[in-house]
Amino acid sequence: MTHNRDFAMKVLLLQDVEKLGLEGEVVTVKDGYGRNYLIPKGLAIEATPSVLKDLEERRRQQARKLARQREEAQRMAEELAKTEVVIRAKVGEENRIFGTVTSTQVADYLAQKGFKIDRRRIEMPEDIRMLGVYTARVKLHPEVVAQIKIRVEPETAES
Repeated sequence: MTHNRDFAMKVLLLQDVEKLGLEGEVVTVKDGYGRNYLIPKGLAIEATPSVLKDLEERRRQQARKLARQREEAQRMAEELAKTEVVIRAKVGEENRIFGTVTSTQVADYLAQKGFKIDRRRIEMPEDIRMLGVYTARVKLHPEVVAQIKIRVEPETAES
């Protein structure tokens, strides 16, 4: 049996491989490189029809999962748009509040209303240091950003 030195094989990369491709890509490599280096090191597996079929199914499931997450984020954005965050603060001269309203305070208020949102996803417009109404952005998903209204009111004796 003669061996063709340039015999090529298709492999599915299990990890990013510099100068070759990214995880999840199917690439063509020389037979020796695939069998003697990529596969033994766990960097790739041979791209057989069953492996490619499994990959396609995983990608379809992932796409469905991402679509569901986007829909959930869209629904939450619609609910947040109807929600007004009310923060009560001690007030000094000229309607200035002591301290600033923080994303943590906003996240805590939203949590009380049933929205579980990480404070790092809340983008405050500026430092809120006065009474008034402000708009903040909440990044719910890479493609979905919600607007929320923040009303800063003076603290009263009963609050």
